[in-house]
Amino acid sequence: MKILLWHVHGGWTDAFVRGQHEYLLPATPEGGPWGLGRAGREWPENVRDVAPETLGQEDIDVVVLQRPEEVDECARLLGRRPGKDVPAVFLEHNTPKGGVPNSVHPLADQQQIPIVHVTHFNRLFWDCGGARTTVIEHGIVDPGPLYTGELDRLGVVVNEPVRRWRVTGTDLLPGFAEAAPLDVFGMGGDGLPEAVGLGPDRLAVCGDLPGTRLHAELARRRAYLHPLRWTSLGLALLEAMHLAMPVIVLATTEAARAVPPEAGAISTDVDYLRAEAARLVREPEEARARGAVARQAALERYSLAAFLQNWDAVLAEATAGAGRLMAVTERSQL
Repeated sequence: MKILLWHVHGGWTDAFVRGQHEYLLPATPEGGPWGLGRAGREWPENVRDVAPETLGQEDIDVVVLQRPEEVDECARLLGRRPGKDVPAVFLEHNTPKGGVPNSVHPLADQQQIPIVHVTHFNRLFWDCGGARTTVIEHGIVDPGPLYTGELDRLGVVVNEPVRRWRVTGTDLLPGFAEAAPLDVFGMGGDGLPEAVGLGPDRLAVCGDLPGTRLHAELARRRAYLHPLRWTSLGLALLEAMHLAMPVIVLATTEAARAVPPEAGAISTDVDYLRAEAARLVREPEEARARGAVARQAALERYSLAAFLQNWDAVLAEATAGAGRLMAVTERSQL
């Protein structure tokens, strides 16, 4: 199967392109949100950069849409409209951003393009009307149980923590820094120490590291802190669990389904989470035991094999269903 998708979410795409299909990624010299392509990632050879202007020459079987604007962009580039002239599914990565719980999805009530949510929480909170919906939970390319926990510090992975602030739980960091020093990884961390009022003895900004290096560095920290209030389900959290790290997690959105209490600590009681973070820093063996539980839970629910199998089923149904829809359309025009 030849699949067209834009490189929108690197972590999710890293898992998706491990299947048995051919994956076409629009790529331009300037890159950016509409032409990132492979972006230098170590992906299989069946992941191919394609100039947008040549997409019309490709025999594409199905399009995986991730932004509402891609419907019109596909029609422009392919000369075929997704859901009508070429099979398509819409992948919804995000929680609703406004009007919760009455947020209406941009593709609500249409019947041509099924909506695939990455979490059950998202499916519950988006109002998709009469549109067909399903859930395919994340799959993770297993980095292995790299945990050493040798540093009595908490690791955090968050992008743009200053701009996103309460969404990412940035305002909670000073409280957790009382339990242990924080090492914050991710994009856009400049200005974070000043924004939260923490000195270098309590917070270090470690930057946006490549995946393998990030995993190795993160695994040296005693525990992983996930302070995000409003997100689908952070892939960094699932990767930390795969690393066999104990995790300290706000019990919001999908996290309550993903993280068993024995994997570290999960609660909406921030005082409790701070106390448990301090305990894990003091007790390395307890931290290691909880990390083992975290890894087992992640392997059971977020395996790459199950993820790819579920996507194969959805894509097969979309192509078969679109074929039937197109045949009906053609007959109706006779």
